[in-house]
Amino acid sequence: MSLLISVQDKALSPASAPSSQGGDTPPAPQRRRSAVRNRWEALRKRVGDLAIQLVDDPDVETASWRLPADATSAGLARRLVHERLGAWGMENLSDVTQLLVSELVTNVLCHTCCGDLVVRLSAVEGLLRCEVEDCDDAMPEMARPSTGEEHGRGLRLMDSLACCWGAERTRQGKIMWFELPVYALR
Repeated sequence: MSLLISVQDKALSPASAPSSQGGDTPPAPQRRRSAVRNRWEALRKRVGDLAIQLVDDPDVETASWRLPADATSAGLARRLVHERLGAWGMENLSDVTQLLVSELVTNVLCHTCCGDLVVRLSAVEGLLRCEVEDCDDAMPEMARPSTGEEHGRGLRLMDSLACCWGAERTRQGKIMWFELPVYALR
């Protein structure tokens, strides 16, 4: 989107505007801007159609659990994830997903003072997404632990094993998430 906007901004800037020396033909930047706008409108319509299909698609699988913020939650989250992935026929993702969800839950337990947390799984067309939501709005930072340190490797592990991951602020705190492609680990 920013590429399209920058192209439009460039086409509209006074420095790129052609001189108005006769003729009724529209200047080249106007035609270019119009072509970019037409492509943008077509893309926006297609993306909107895809979003509607995803919402209505019966192949979307979701699960959610509210867990207490105590020492048993990491193990409970691993067990719940393992059972759900088995029910969805995604056993091939179970080990990696359990490891990463355990890291996220452990981070909540070690670095926040929340009363509870929420673990969510969703699977859509070959992509598994896992989210862990807590009530602390402090965003995580990737640490650079030395060889002897016991902590600080969780986000590096996430970066190595997940196809993508991140954190988003919410009104009540934040959501840490990662995604795994189903086909990659078969």
